[in-house]
Amino acid sequence: MAGMTTSTPRQPSRLDPEIAARLKRSADGLLPAIAQQYDTGEVLMLGWMDDEALHRTLTTGRCTYWSRSRREYWVKGDTSGHFQWVKSVALDCDADTVLVKVDQVGAACHTGARTCFDVDVLLKDGDGGTIGADSGVPASDQ
Repeated sequence: MAGMTTSTPRQPSRLDPEIAARLKRSADGLLPAIAQQYDTGEVLMLGWMDDEALHRTLTTGRCTYWSRSRREYWVKGDTSGHFQWVKSVALDCDADTVLVKVDQVGAACHTGARTCFDVDVLLKDGDGGTIGADSGVPASDQ
């Protein structure tokens, strides 16, 4: 996106050093953070966290993200009222992505949609796409 900056603040983080040592961040010091509804498994949104945002998420019980466009931290719901109450936080197997299971109050997407993935569905199971036996993907991976 034009004009979007990805730089992250250069301040010390209060994240536990043992956790910080495990993280594999992007060149700009960020981790993708997937927000998922804890009880239904619905994928809500993708945000970005640096070490301090992860620390705040782990210690406050509310999702804190780093805004790449505004270059500041934001707590989901502070301005919209659409809170994300943290139920669990996990690293993926490579420690380069965070999964935050939340109880979402209201819309997760800035557009007002329940999720950021409601509108532009590229392929839906059974719509004649390439998912299936002839997709070239081994059956064990489907």
